[in-house]
Amino acid sequence: MSGLLDFLKALGPMGAFLVSLIDGIGLPNPGGPDYLVIFLAWTRPDSAYTSGLLAVLGALIGSLVLFWVARKGGEHYLDKKASGRRAMKFRRWFAHYGLVTVFIPALVPVVPLPMKVFVLSAGALGVSPVTFLLVMAAGKIPRYLGLAYLGKELGAHSTQWLKDHRWHFALATLALIAFLFLLVKLADMARARRALTQVQ
Repeated sequence: MSGLLDFLKALGPMGAFLVSLIDGIGLPNPGGPDYLVIFLAWTRPDSAYTSGLLAVLGALIGSLVLFWVARKGGEHYLDKKASGRRAMKFRRWFAHYGLVTVFIPALVPVVPLPMKVFVLSAGALGVSPVTFLLVMAAGKIPRYLGLAYLGKELGAHSTQWLKDHRWHFALATLALIAFLFLLVKLADMARARRALTQVQ
């Protein structure tokens, strides 16, 4: 695996594309696209944002492949690939909170949520491909371009900076999750009031 990582590093920005594509499809990958985008940004600062943009593109294409596989297979495929106790819990989250469960792990790498299960759920349960891609892009663009900026500006100190500020990221993530879930709850309440009004 380390040999593959060295190969991807040598490819430069195209390596960022390939590793994010692999990650988006849901396959094991060497080191992960976050690390590679930062590494390429500090070792090749002139192409830092190219690496970030290609990582975004690779992630979108890979996720869309997984999305379409699930779309073609339907709920039967979802049951086959994500039927464990933990996976079922995340599927229930998707059923209730929708694409919020895709956006959060797409944006924030520190969140220990299985992106693959949510992408499979989105595909199998009939989410619009355009809406899915827009949500993914809304998360991946600031994530990878932000990492490219960090790597370009801080160089080899980037990973230490991330470690030093991990609690700040954790608190910001919790605030984002609370805000988005509150919006979902408010939307649920509004739908319930409309349904009650129609019945009356």
